[in-house]
Amino acid sequence: MLPLTTYRNLQIFLVVMAVIGMSFALFFLQRYMGFTPCPLCIFQRIGLIVMGVFALMAALFHPKSMAVRLVLWLGSLVGIGWSTVVAGRHVWLQHLPADQVPSCGPGLDYWLDTLPILQVFKEVFAGSGECAAIDWTFMGLSIPEQSLILFSLLLVVHGLVLWRIVRPIASK
Repeated sequence: MLPLTTYRNLQIFLVVMAVIGMSFALFFLQRYMGFTPCPLCIFQRIGLIVMGVFALMAALFHPKSMAVRLVLWLGSLVGIGWSTVVAGRHVWLQHLPADQVPSCGPGLDYWLDTLPILQVFKEVFAGSGECAAIDWTFMGLSIPEQSLILFSLLLVVHGLVLWRIVRPIASK
């Protein structure tokens, strides 16, 4: 029996977590609950998708080369690192005092149509009132807080993946 922490099993775990996270966001929060994702939520999803795509490539192709594994790991790490940073910013915005919350601005679609991409990033990270709103909680945690916990767990898994890349299991 193979250990659960083999390189391929860890990559499959990352893919499954990306699918579960995206399915929860799309089918439960968006479709069932009727929430419209704010710009920071969309950016978190993009990072989760990037992580999932790189992890899927690593799981499907199961490269033997350490260099290729490191490149795939780095791509996956950048995706989940991005999501973690954005979720942290989102949580911070939600915990600002009411008088310090930025006002609601135009939507992400408008920004993408009218502003250069670097300005869009600046506007998104400045936050808006819609990003500071807490629409739903589970066990006392807002959606961005839950996301931050998940993304932090996935960062730990990335640490295990790196360990498997630099220190593979000896073949028996």
